[in-house]
Amino acid sequence: MTRETAGTEGASGAPGTAGAAEPTEVSGACTGWRSWREATQDALYGPAGFYRGPEGPAGHFRTSVHASPLFAGAVARLLCRVDEALGRPAALDFVDMAAGRGELVTGVLAALPADVAARTRAYAVEVAGRPDGLDHRIEWLGEPPPGTTGLLFANEWLDNVPVEVAEVDSAGVARRVLVRDDGTERLGEPVDGAEAAWLARWWPLPGEEGLRAEIGLPRDAAWASAVSALDAGLAVAADYAHTVDARPPFGTLTGFREGRETPPVPDGSCDITAHVALDACAAAHTARCTPERTPPDALLRPQREALRALGVAGARPPLALASTDPAAYVRALAAASQAAELTAPGGLGGLGDFMWLIQPVGPVDAAALLVDVPDHEEQ
Repeated sequence: MTRETAGTEGASGAPGTAGAAEPTEVSGACTGWRSWREATQDALYGPAGFYRGPEGPAGHFRTSVHASPLFAGAVARLLCRVDEALGRPAALDFVDMAAGRGELVTGVLAALPADVAARTRAYAVEVAGRPDGLDHRIEWLGEPPPGTTGLLFANEWLDNVPVEVAEVDSAGVARRVLVRDDGTERLGEPVDGAEAAWLARWWPLPGEEGLRAEIGLPRDAAWASAVSALDAGLAVAADYAHTVDARPPFGTLTGFREGRETPPVPDGSCDITAHVALDACAAAHTARCTPERTPPDALLRPQREALRALGVAGARPPLALASTDPAAYVRALAAASQAAELTAPGGLGGLGDFMWLIQPVGPVDAAALLVDVPDHEEQ
């Protein structure tokens, strides 16, 4: 599935790489060589960056959030299950990471039962400014608030946290890839230090010329930092992903503009994205925990499985309904079509590459929250 139908909502990007080659300024444009991480940071989140445009991410591509209100409903249902697992706290937090223009958090609030909505504190985390007309109950922030209890949800955030790119040269050495604003690349210095250690553990590169990898350290750090804002509850990262047993040999770095895939050119004209090593992100949170506070096991599931456990299914309504209640049949058919897109095996359903990282914090059993049974309020 390309990002014609699924993309990012925005991101709180990681800072540029220190020590990268100094750019040359000509008429306000950078014409020098920089690391992909630094170039992407400027292209996406700089003053004239791609994600600061007035149209927002929805002007360029559709994520699960934009595909159907069923997605927000499923996230609302998950928040209710977290609420039950936490014993219905007086204040329940929902944190929407990379909130775009607030589409998901708005939909979640609308889908919550009244008694849960009354206790919910809603936060939207985004680098762009607060959109006009947003629900006054939603607090707009640049970073996730500390000390929260509830659900932190990051839909297609991590794939836009900028990373370095490595490529194997003719001598079998992994080198950092440098780029200019027009997308031209060349190889830079050998990868070393913490980045080399990360590659060795999470994305080993055989010594074959041309093999590439995206070094996920900034994403690991960003995810671990976001999860640390939770005192108790659940953190979910839903993203295009891969695991160490099946890394793509040439990486996944690409661009998107107006719903179409395009070469990644870091000039602010297009989205720049790469799939996420979600297994490394999960381990990064665990590594931050003290031995006496070992966290519960994280889960990695295709979106298809997670959404079905939260009541989203793509089954067609019975044909007999068309005769007895045609309007209801049309509504049910539309909902089934939307559900099918969200759970499609080759796309957002994730039997290919769209996954949920489900990371519990405190006394929460992640597996128990994803059991396909009627919720308490539906019984």
